[in-house]
Amino acid sequence: MSTASPKSSLLYSEDLAPVPVHKRTWTTWNYAALWISMSLCIPTYMLASSLIGGGMNWWQAILTIFLGNTIVLIPMILNGHAGAKYGIPFPVFARASFGVRGANIPALLRAIVACGWFGIQAWIGGYATYLMVRLWIPAIDSLPQVFPTSWTLQTGPAICFFLFWLLNMFVVYLGVESIKKLLLFKAFFLPVAALALLFWAISAGKGLGPILNQPSKFATHNAFWNFFFPALTGMVGFWATLSLNIPDFTRYAKSQKAQINGQIIGLPPSMTLFSFIGVVVTSATVIIYGETIWDPLVLAGRFEGKLLVSVAMIAVAISTLATNIAANIVSPANDFANLAPQKINFRTGGYITGIIGILIFPWKLIADPSGYIFTWLVGYSSLLGPIGGIMIADYYFIRKQQLVVDELYQLDGLYTFTRGLNYKAVIALLLGILPNVPGFLATVQLVYPDSIWSWVLNIYHYAWFAGFLVSGLVYYLLMKGTPVTRPTVHVSKNFSTELG
Repeated sequence: MSTASPKSSLLYSEDLAPVPVHKRTWTTWNYAALWISMSLCIPTYMLASSLIGGGMNWWQAILTIFLGNTIVLIPMILNGHAGAKYGIPFPVFARASFGVRGANIPALLRAIVACGWFGIQAWIGGYATYLMVRLWIPAIDSLPQVFPTSWTLQTGPAICFFLFWLLNMFVVYLGVESIKKLLLFKAFFLPVAALALLFWAISAGKGLGPILNQPSKFATHNAFWNFFFPALTGMVGFWATLSLNIPDFTRYAKSQKAQINGQIIGLPPSMTLFSFIGVVVTSATVIIYGETIWDPLVLAGRFEGKLLVSVAMIAVAISTLATNIAANIVSPANDFANLAPQKINFRTGGYITGIIGILIFPWKLIADPSGYIFTWLVGYSSLLGPIGGIMIADYYFIRKQQLVVDELYQLDGLYTFTRGLNYKAVIALLLGILPNVPGFLATVQLVYPDSIWSWVLNIYHYAWFAGFLVSGLVYYLLMKGTPVTRPTVHVSKNFSTELG
């Protein structure tokens, strides 16, 4: 076993190093505030309104969201334990199960998903900018079409999207510290704006009663359940990324109690309350406009008054910018840095995230409710669920919550496995993804559903759950009996002076 200092390793960088104990200052309320801030965003609103658009009534939508967020809270807390105990980020934690080189696999899968979220948020901010510009410069809609028809991207919205994207990249260049004031603005403004939208819906919809009396659109119980289970998986998938990389945040926790209680207080209640606003407003649009408008930006475009819409769109853009940097840049930047810690820093990782965020065509991902839930949310949950199952099985059942921190940064240490890769973890990952492949291919219309057994297609409705259980169980069976060093100390000597 190597005794070299971790700082001399190619796997070490200041961004990936364990957080010293004296710098772990986050309390319960810091984590509660983090989740409240991240929950109060346009995609959360769209998450709820997409359920209404899909046919649910108000209480069915709220119950689905609450259940999904309560379920995802479990792996969130379990994976957060290692971050709080050892002060390590997600890519380093993944080295224990996948190997010091193999950890790049889950890190990249998670990073690609974060790039998708970055693109979605950037598109929302850019489209809000476009709606405002269009009010004052109508000619923006008359610009010649420069993109292929298959892209379904108009020139006006594309220009605004690109400008907003550049603003995001400028913030990355300045560093994360520059976003603090925007986060503060968001924390005060967005709840007020959400409540104002709620009161508008109740007033214009002639009271809360008619709104909440909007019936479910499912003709049969079977039709409801066919929508409910993939929708529940989508709700879990909404935070499936954070359920993996939560150590990126819990590494700053003062204690396990702080990260556990903070997440319990912050996640399910804030998601449910903000989603309720989305449900009420979307239900009200049926009464007010005679159609279901699930996109809040489209709804805002219906309002009268240039000044009102302009203020609303500027606020949405600023809030989206704050959320995007905090939630969708920090973690993938760490993940990309894990590829080459000595060469890729936070800023470079942020630029990579931004470029992939464009290439993923975010405007198509949120073009309609079914695409948002069934293609995007459920689709990527089929990749991240298996990773979560493997990491939890490894940390709790194989290693009994004991890691040797120094060895996580060594190429020839305890977590080297076979040339840096744990093939058993890769096998478990592939077997967890495999059952969901037919359903995904049918959903994106790459195969005909009639050519596949219906029970095989239905597994995709439970994508995150199926992948989590299959990969976790397979990994445990493959690793059971494998010799694992279980030290009696929490950290090893090379880090003890730094952390103590």
